[in-house]
Amino acid sequence: MSKKLALALSSGGARGLVHIGVIDELEQRGFDIVSLSGSSMGALVGSMYAAGTLNDFKDWITTLTRMEVLRLVDFTLASKGFIKGERIFDEMQKRGFIPDINIEDLPKPMVILATDIINNKEIVFKKGSLVKAIRASISIPNVFTPIEIANGLLVDGGVLNPLPISHLITKGCDLIGAVDTNALIPYKKPTHEVVHVGETDEEKSLFDQLKEKWYEFFEGDEKKKLKESHKLGYFDLLYRVLQVMMSNMTQKALEETPPNFLVQTSKDACGVYEFYRAKELIAYGQKACAEALDKAKL
Repeated sequence: MSKKLALALSSGGARGLVHIGVIDELEQRGFDIVSLSGSSMGALVGSMYAAGTLNDFKDWITTLTRMEVLRLVDFTLASKGFIKGERIFDEMQKRGFIPDINIEDLPKPMVILATDIINNKEIVFKKGSLVKAIRASISIPNVFTPIEIANGLLVDGGVLNPLPISHLITKGCDLIGAVDTNALIPYKKPTHEVVHVGETDEEKSLFDQLKEKWYEFFEGDEKKKLKESHKLGYFDLLYRVLQVMMSNMTQKALEETPPNFLVQTSKDACGVYEFYRAKELIAYGQKACAEALDKAKL
């Protein structure tokens, strides 16, 4: 007899692809995931699972090259964020990954978290437009343009609640599980080299330049700046402050609502927009889940 499970999925940008591997491992072990909650990428993956479209999304995302990912990024000069986020959303809707339905009409209960930075409060979506809720939840500050609402401005749910365990609907569940993709633990990179198929030398050079700028401004050059902390820039500092805040809020959430098992993956697994590493990240999530379940003897 399968055990009914409520599952909370954390924020984390492209790192959230590990959630797919976690879900794969849980299903292979016979768990019945009957309820989910999520912030940011956790909200996206959880919603697609609840809608029954996650496998189709997995088939698609694991085939994307670096240049195909880049072409889905709609850059903007807006002061509130430098990526609109509409192109990737339109593509996922066109492919049917995010159905145009209300949250309450999903086959499985799903709770989506966003943050109202004008009124300094969590916004908890349990009903209403699924598309709008996900779009608000993934709006990483200073990266994706936020979503305007009446008397408010919505950004990434991870700003106030990176791991929304307390919002899980647990009625009828046997177990509570949680996945934290922002853990302060080391990431062991694969020994094999990732080959970027189909890229010309010009495309490779362009992508590497853009990636270097991305890390310079938003995630920091770990090799250089950790040795020269006085060179940390504004965005570098902001990113590190958010990491510390998210770590503390996650620990608090785990203390207040202890799960039956916790899957932790490293915050250094990949950059926020490295979705072209999907196969690697999904495998990482599946392995981390297997280890967590074995440790919990489940």
